This record gives sequence, C-alpha cells and structure tokens, in this order.
Amino acid sequence: MQMQSDINVTPFVDICLVLLIIFMIIVPAMVTAVPVTLPVAKGDPVPEALQQLAITVKDDGTVYVGTLVIRREQIASEMRELHARFPQRPIAVRGDRRVVYGDVIDVLDSCRAAGYTDVRLISELPEPRLAN
Repeated sequence: MQMQSDINVTPFVDICLVLLIIFMIIVPAMVTAVPVTLPVAKGDPVPEALQQLAITVKDDGTVYVGTLVIRREQIASEMRELHARFPQRPIAVRGDRRVVYGDVIDVLDSCRAAGYTDVRLISELPEPRLAN
C-alpha cells in the first residue's frame, strides 16, 4: 500500500484568478493621472452662467441637456430658453460615434440659432502610438 500526498492547487488558482480580475478592473479606474495635492481656491465658485453645459446625443437618438432628457423637437425651444437666461454660457455637444452625423449637426445648429457663439464638439483624444 502506497500513500500519495499531492497538493490540490485548484482552489489557490481560483482565488488568484479572481484577485487578478478584480485588480485589472479597479486599478485603471484609480490611476487617472499623476497624484498631486491641489490648492484650494479662495475665490467664489464659477457662476452657473459661465459653466459649460453638456448636450449629449446618444446612439439611440436620445438627447440630454445636462442630465435632463428632452425630445428632438424640443431642442430648439430649450436652447432659446437657456440662452435667454445664460447668453454667455459655453456649450459642449457630445455625440456617440454610432449616431447619425445629421443628428449631431441638428443639435449644433439649434444651439447657434438660439444665439450661442461658444459651441464646441467634444471628442476623445486618439491613443498614443508607441515608437517602433
């Protein structure tokens, strides 16, 4: 009769893989830039009239003004109302890459027709390429 003593490493490998997956998800979210301690501003916060307003056009055609969902036919009237209250407010239009190009242009045109002059189209920077 011979006794065999093998170590079962399967539970250990399972735990290691779970930890690896957790770290792969959490660490990139934590590391966004070089860590610095920023000074605290002593002045007043930027008034709402000068804060950038984000308008988002999702791939399903939904339009958001800030976090408020509006119908496509309401864009022009909503922009006129906002311009009446905050005429100098900068506008940032974000369109999903899968949305029809004309839908984003309609939003841009509505902003300009309302009287806004500082209307920006937001995009992502391309990934940096490594030199060979």
